[in-house]
Amino acid sequence: MMPSYDSNILNETVALVRGPFELESANPPGSEEELLSMLANRIAEMLEKQPEYLMSLLYRLDVLEEKIHPVMRPDAPEPANWGLARLVLERQKQRAETKRSVKPEPLEGMDDWTW
Repeated sequence: MMPSYDSNILNETVALVRGPFELESANPPGSEEELLSMLANRIAEMLEKQPEYLMSLLYRLDVLEEKIHPVMRPDAPEPANWGLARLVLERQKQRAETKRSVKPEPLEGMDDWTW
């Protein structure tokens, strides 16, 4: 059983990944391995049917291009969909941890602003 901190990071990572990759499942992944598998399957589908959209999505999710190139090479140690899924999860876990650890100060003097 994972500690609650890790499960919270997992839940936040799932939330960050689910929307952009349109991961719809009746049962949310219970572990990082399940999420990785779901994401790798979705990325394999996107590589085949929507490669330009996938690359655009990776750019928007701030997955670094210099990390993408090695996993896309034919001689990469694992299939491209798994390598890309690992990169996406790594980046989104970083984002979830940053959101948790960095709390911005409330803006002062904004009381007069109305939307």
